[in-house]
Amino acid sequence: MRPVAEPEIRAAFVNCTKGEARRLNLPDDLATRAWDDLDYLGWQDPKAPQRRYLVTEHDGVLRGLVLRAPEVGIARRASMCSLCLTVRSGGVALLVAPRAGKAGQRGHSAGLPMCADLACSLLVRGRIAANGPVVYETLTVEEKVARLRANLDAFVARVLRPA
Repeated sequence: MRPVAEPEIRAAFVNCTKGEARRLNLPDDLATRAWDDLDYLGWQDPKAPQRRYLVTEHDGVLRGLVLRAPEVGIARRASMCSLCLTVRSGGVALLVAPRAGKAGQRGHSAGLPMCADLACSLLVRGRIAANGPVVYETLTVEEKVARLRANLDAFVARVLRPA
């Protein structure tokens, strides 16, 4: 992912109001992120633990999504992330995004079980280790990255799709 600055990030959000995008808490480490290792920028709101944010390029345009995690916490059992297909013990949660536009205003949403810490990019590149059962694959890192990007594009497309 290419480095992005605060104004670009705030302007990218598609499933919240402009006022909400102005008020959301950005990560403090934007200047020091390892952008070359990221397929998307993802973070948890430090002031609202159930809120997550994801910013990525979709069809050549920067798109940001507000995500909601379950209030009851993350299950401790091993589960598979639908983005990176990594099995993690206690690290996967159903994250739900309000749909963009009128569909989201009517309460429609799209959800997907994904890494609760939004660290998929680092997991597929082997920068961090998963804390669950290891599933051996014959795919190269490049193929895993391509699969992650395809799964992420499909999810973003579901959030953007009109009702």
